[in-house]
Amino acid sequence: MLIASYVFYGWWDYRFLGLILFSTVVDFVVGQSLAFAERPKRRKALLGLSLAVNLGLLAIFKYYNFFVESWIDAWAMFGIEMQASTLKIILPVGISFYTFQTLSYSIDIYRRKLQPTKSFINFAAFVSFFPQLVAGPIERASNLLPQIEKPRKFNYDQAVAGLRLILWGLFKKVVIADSLAPMVDDIFSNYEAYPGSVLVLGAVYFAFQIYCDFSGYSDIAIGVAKLFGVELMSNFKFPYFSRDIAEFWRRWHISLSTWFRDYLYIPIGGSRVNKAKVIRNVFIIFLVSGFWHGANWTFIWWGGIHAALFLPLLLLERNRKHRGEIAAHDRLLPNLRELWGMGSTFVMVTLAWVFFRAENMTHALDYLASIPNGITQIPNVFRSGLPYIAALLLLDWHFRKDERNIRFSKYQWVRYVFYTVLLLCILSNFSSEESFIYFQF
Repeated sequence: MLIASYVFYGWWDYRFLGLILFSTVVDFVVGQSLAFAERPKRRKALLGLSLAVNLGLLAIFKYYNFFVESWIDAWAMFGIEMQASTLKIILPVGISFYTFQTLSYSIDIYRRKLQPTKSFINFAAFVSFFPQLVAGPIERASNLLPQIEKPRKFNYDQAVAGLRLILWGLFKKVVIADSLAPMVDDIFSNYEAYPGSVLVLGAVYFAFQIYCDFSGYSDIAIGVAKLFGVELMSNFKFPYFSRDIAEFWRRWHISLSTWFRDYLYIPIGGSRVNKAKVIRNVFIIFLVSGFWHGANWTFIWWGGIHAALFLPLLLLERNRKHRGEIAAHDRLLPNLRELWGMGSTFVMVTLAWVFFRAENMTHALDYLASIPNGITQIPNVFRSGLPYIAALLLLDWHFRKDERNIRFSKYQWVRYVFYTVLLLCILSNFSSEESFIYFQF
């Protein structure tokens, strides 16, 4: 498994194998040392070493140029021109994902919630497990490492469930996300030439493009892991059926949101402090989440918008209202209140996605400012993406009770017809030129 993972990662660029190996060695040594360290100062020093190495590598490869350019721009506001050199750095694929994965291992051992593994091979396989290496889910050592350490036997039912998830993930990525991508690129690149109604379509298309792209990858990763007898955590649970922003973040990129909750939000006080600090903590968690996605002010603003949307729910103690079943879990159709909640939440999320997709802040603000112009015009182009979205919503609604159970029907012949249709759609739309959006993060 370790060899396969390193071959997989090295196929992209073998030079960065040294980087993931270095991070693995550091956290393995830190974990072993923490097991024998009793003095608080020594334990803090060891944890500090892990934090410094992992976050330091992330800062250099992902954020160095951003900080340099922001420093120059800040002085330029006062009329002072500064010269500073940026670096031509290639961002290693998946560095944000495996960095957080190794960090959680060291932090959990420091908190005495986890015993370090004695096998370097097992730990290295945990860090580099290829199905989820480059785009998550961000696994915890407490879940994935024991599964790697114990003997596994091939399980037919588990493998079939995995193949269904792989097929469904490929359909979402290849058929829906990749079909919407050219339209999204055209609309966002030429937004001045289109009426507001088309710009609205562009934002909606991107909302579904990024969802199908990222959740499609997660489905494939979870499905492939099942073939090895490994169960990864769920990363998406039909987020566009959420009835408020709080529920959206419990259903979107779950492995990242729970990581920030457990290792940042709760340690700085969470919601168990005074109102002023609660507001501070909410903005910290969302701004850091935005910054994690990329070295651009657009991502920071995207995080800030979600913080502003989430904060009223928290202050009014309504953020835990929808913690259980999904909307209409025991009914065929949602009621009017659920429809309003899902619709209003989707509108807010989609408007925030404009900042996520835009090249810079000027692009995002100009795009939004252009929407009122021609908003009532019926778009005569770019409507070809609507059938894909309709198909996705219908199928997601059918599967909404269990994101891992893609059976479609209790009748075998119906399932076979469904899988065959999915496969034919994938083969007819497949292109090797499209990559996953989250590879850049």
